[in-house]
Amino acid sequence: MAGDADHKPADEGPSVLAVQSAVPPAHIRDAWRTWLSALATDADAAMAAALAYDSLPPEARDAWLDALSVDSDHVDVPAIALYAPLLAVEFDAGRRDRIHLAISSDPRGGAPHVGEARAMRGVGEDGTHACVLVAPVYLQFVQVLRCRYTPSGGVIAVDHEPLRHAGDVTATHEVEGVPVEPTPLRVVVEELAHAILADKRCRRATPSALASIAHLFAPQLDDPACDEPSRP
Repeated sequence: MAGDADHKPADEGPSVLAVQSAVPPAHIRDAWRTWLSALATDADAAMAAALAYDSLPPEARDAWLDALSVDSDHVDVPAIALYAPLLAVEFDAGRRDRIHLAISSDPRGGAPHVGEARAMRGVGEDGTHACVLVAPVYLQFVQVLRCRYTPSGGVIAVDHEPLRHAGDVTATHEVEGVPVEPTPLRVVVEELAHAILADKRCRRATPSALASIAHLFAPQLDDPACDEPSRP
């Protein structure tokens, strides 16, 4: 979507600057609010919001947040749906604080999500391991990561979808020809950690997509699967 001028109006929604004008036309205001409502269920719209916001200069970002402060009460979606895409690309401390405050002040709740992270795993005939990780992000959105690797040899390839609606994630039975099946998350995370270390020993860069699941590498102290032996 980024860099594609032909699709910008449809993908990125109504101009925030037009919405923020002194007396915006009713059809622009209605279109803006309809687009905001879609951010709770449409992963493409959420990604487009992040890309559009990321491309804006500081004053336009402030205008976007000003518009949300007015219109968030007029759309029937939690604040997290409106602000989370922006938070993913905003690094200014002041605006991040403003976004966090808007989310935490929402009486409809903070950041409910769809269950816990889950994993699938398999080993090919040539010894290549493959896995699929599905981790909640916010509301009904998840991220999906598919990876091929060997614990002792490192990461071979990573495919990352940073935002998908949980309802759009179909069952996966194989990754690049390697059959996978449900596996305790701890097992997959442990293997990936070994693969990352193998890359570091060989001074190979860790794929940036793996940084998105760094929180999963924290110890799972209450994980009932921790008593299970590691699979070969």
